[in-house]
Amino acid sequence: MIINPENVPSRRTSNYPEEFKPLVMGRVKQALGNAAGLKNFGVNLVTLAPGSCSALRHWHTKQDEFIYVIEGEVTLITNAGAQILTPGMMAGFPSGEEDGHQLVNRSSEVVVYLEIGDRTPEDEVYYPDDDLIAKASTDGHHIFTHKDGALYEI
Repeated sequence: MIINPENVPSRRTSNYPEEFKPLVMGRVKQALGNAAGLKNFGVNLVTLAPGSCSALRHWHTKQDEFIYVIEGEVTLITNAGAQILTPGMMAGFPSGEEDGHQLVNRSSEVVVYLEIGDRTPEDEVYYPDDDLIAKASTDGHHIFTHKDGALYEI
């Protein structure tokens, strides 16, 4: 199926608890994989405004992730520190590796990248820098808890 990104709706929302949402307010996603009817993995075209980040620094227990930078200069932050990625550069994040990662746009220009991840059920997401854990629910969304197991009010 051929997809014209101009015809794919943009999403600015986040399913994070309220206190974390401001960090990703400059992030816009277009679900290209959904537009193509993909069921086993997702592909998002993501635009990050200056000063915004892709997500809180995190890692997945079951989901592999891969990113490909199309436009702009973005900072990848992992356990090893910060590294600049430019157009054509890629990074992969295997499931189960406790190497929290996030992309931050520290430049004055817009960043555009492809984000690819599988849709393995029962995935859990850990956020090493924040009091947050996300566990998959039966409806495909996430249930957010504090590290002590207490639920966040959404």
